[in-house]
Amino acid sequence: MYILGISAFYHDSSACLLENGKIIAAAQEERFSRLKHDSRFPGKAINYCLKEAGIGSRNLDYVAYYDKPLLSFERLLETYLAFAPNGVRSFYKAINAWLSRKLFVRSEIYKCLGNDFRGKILFSRHHLSHAASAFFPSPFREAAILTADGVGEWATTTIGFGSENDVTLLKEVNFPHSLGLLYSAFTYVLGFRVNSGEYKVMGLAPYGEPKYTDLIFKHLIDLREDGSFWMDMRYFNYCAGLYMTSGKFYDLFGIKPRKPEDELKKKDFDLAASLQKATEIVMLNLAGHAKETTKKDNLCLAGGVALNCVANGLIKREGLFKKIFIQPASGDAGGALGAAFAVWHLYHGKMREISESDSQMGSYLGPGFSNHEVKSYLDGIDAKYTYIIDDKELAGEIARLINEGNVIGLFRGRMEFGPRALGARSILGDPRDPEMQTRLNMKIKFRESFRPFAPSVMLDHTSEYFNPGDESPYMLLTEYVRTDQRTDMPDMKAILTGLELLKVKRSTIPAVTHVDYSARLQTVSPERNGFYYEVLKAFYDLTGCPAIINTSFNIRGEPIVCTPEDAYRCFMFTDMDILVMENCLLKKQEQTPMPGKDEYRKFIGAD
Repeated sequence: MYILGISAFYHDSSACLLENGKIIAAAQEERFSRLKHDSRFPGKAINYCLKEAGIGSRNLDYVAYYDKPLLSFERLLETYLAFAPNGVRSFYKAINAWLSRKLFVRSEIYKCLGNDFRGKILFSRHHLSHAASAFFPSPFREAAILTADGVGEWATTTIGFGSENDVTLLKEVNFPHSLGLLYSAFTYVLGFRVNSGEYKVMGLAPYGEPKYTDLIFKHLIDLREDGSFWMDMRYFNYCAGLYMTSGKFYDLFGIKPRKPEDELKKKDFDLAASLQKATEIVMLNLAGHAKETTKKDNLCLAGGVALNCVANGLIKREGLFKKIFIQPASGDAGGALGAAFAVWHLYHGKMREISESDSQMGSYLGPGFSNHEVKSYLDGIDAKYTYIIDDKELAGEIARLINEGNVIGLFRGRMEFGPRALGARSILGDPRDPEMQTRLNMKIKFRESFRPFAPSVMLDHTSEYFNPGDESPYMLLTEYVRTDQRTDMPDMKAILTGLELLKVKRSTIPAVTHVDYSARLQTVSPERNGFYYEVLKAFYDLTGCPAIINTSFNIRGEPIVCTPEDAYRCFMFTDMDILVMENCLLKKQEQTPMPGKDEYRKFIGAD
């Protein structure tokens, strides 16, 4: 039985394909369209999934959509009526989008799949899709489930549990009270783009002090004993306006919205720190109530808020649950996966095959390219490369080049599903180099200097550098660098402020140690990560360091690279030194300059 899952028209449209309950393929539309966070119908992602399985639309038994559009439309209408006549402009803007496409998902599916499609179309509830995406691939027979995001239909947060092949949602918080929208409101005020800049706020938080957390809980959000919360809508404008916040919000904090080009100030850092602290408190309270309500030993997390790795790390360290599984594509993209699983397990009652680790295959679910395809592309553009047929030799060469200070683009195997690069579409560097964070941000990624980088660490050596050193395969948990790996220094926050803290070498792996000694950790194992583990092992054998920098293979404003052409273009338009595509190794100085580099760098503000 083939089940195609789809998410579309909100954020990060995606498609995934199951064959008899096993994940065959999954990818976001943005990777093919090259439009970051593409929310259009995922026709290209669907075509990829069908191609990967070697089938056509006639072979599909079911198409599962991750949301109930009529319920979401109902929320739009009822919200407008509740606030009318305020919000006329935002209502007309929203209604046009709905009447043009969002209400007619079924017709879009038929239009994409053509006349050969004879299967059945089913619709799942938004947060049920999130819950299913987290529980069914997890390694747990039973688990509590917590989902949190901006909004899906009416729900913004749910608590439930999974048992064998069933998922039950017990409680929910409804719109407009939303932890995700609270975070987005501060994202907007701090000058970042809503629905894509939230992780920047999380990265900004350690540079500040949580001076305004009490003010947030006193005026903006009321946290209750049962885990639920209520928000005072007088401070927000997302129900009826074109903006996230109201004048009352600005009066409360004595600020105006920061423009993206404005310099970050101490108050910006403190607001980010205060919001992050409040988010952690709310999420920990929700997790505690999930434990109390379900009595389960394990926890599954999904929804956009579950991408907040700092809050996830806090929940883990509190020890409420024995183990935690977080859906690698926790945002709307993962809803496609959850909707498909819901059809297989909930609609058809099929039993699960539970994997000891998880059944998401390292989230390497996107397109892959053979050496023949890579070489054909490189030969076609007359690129200069060395073909290293032996994988162990290639891993050793990559390790040597990293040790010499080179920045390497690694394009190998199937592309990752979800927002994190996990060693298939990654940029690698030496974490011991104190200048590497700034170099990568300014010369490779063309982004803000404060943005932290994640370490990939050999699983069997994690505890040498991090506490407590548990598995974190999908880069969705923060851990703290061990005290014996930190650099002794006075309290720098008493001497330096804001981005000045970047000047301080904080540990033996400074390029991946944030200013609060935390790191967004990816643990790498031979079973899950294959060749990427061999690269880390070769680097460890050479240097004694079991960690390397891993950041996504893309530049500001673009999705992670998908094809050899995407990778080569990114390589040539940045100051990256080396590109490895499958078994082909390219050095920048040997390539003919690519036209358009100067114009492109000027366009994105790199120069």
